[in-house]
Amino acid sequence: MKKGILSAILPAILLITGCVQQPTAIFNGDDLSNWQFIVEENTVPGEEVYSVSDGIITVKGEPLGYMYTREKYRNYTLELEYRWVDEESNSGIFFLIEEPANPFPKGIECQLMAGKAGDLVLLNGADLNEYSLPEGVSERPAFPVITKKEPSNEQPAGDWNKVSITVNEGVISIRVNDLLQNSATSEVKEGHIGLQSEGKAIQFRNLVLLPL
Repeated sequence: MKKGILSAILPAILLITGCVQQPTAIFNGDDLSNWQFIVEENTVPGEEVYSVSDGIITVKGEPLGYMYTREKYRNYTLELEYRWVDEESNSGIFFLIEEPANPFPKGIECQLMAGKAGDLVLLNGADLNEYSLPEGVSERPAFPVITKKEPSNEQPAGDWNKVSITVNEGVISIRVNDLLQNSATSEVKEGHIGLQSEGKAIQFRNLVLLPL
């Protein structure tokens, strides 16, 4: 009897296990072969700005630019950790990149600027349904912002912060250190993912893309 029950259950377990989406490797831990580099005015080779050591990506912060995935992605949760190497500064995680451009793509930025991690910045003409012009403003600013919901909950320079970005059919949620900081909706459903160089050196590790 027990053998018969196990025989009936095992195929169901295997079916459920087979349906679980496996993480997508956007960073192999060794090199940046599946990323492309943008450097403002192409002043130096990208390899001088973006590098890997011991499974950690280091982005120098100068010159301005970003690295982005060769592939576009749709319906996922992106999880990663970041920290400032020496002092708090400015950087960002780009997603829903429609068109790579120099020095800013058309896409959305999850702001990592110290004290503002979790803000959403609309880059190069990108849009989110929740954005509206501030009261008294008649012209769209160069970098429109949807401000984060909660007070800053970032770790100091040298300590790791965790960021989670979920995009599901254009519905976006941003978590910083497990706290929901922002949400929005986009008519754009897929795009490249990028890590920005701006300001001072920043490091990233444990990049995981979980398909939904």
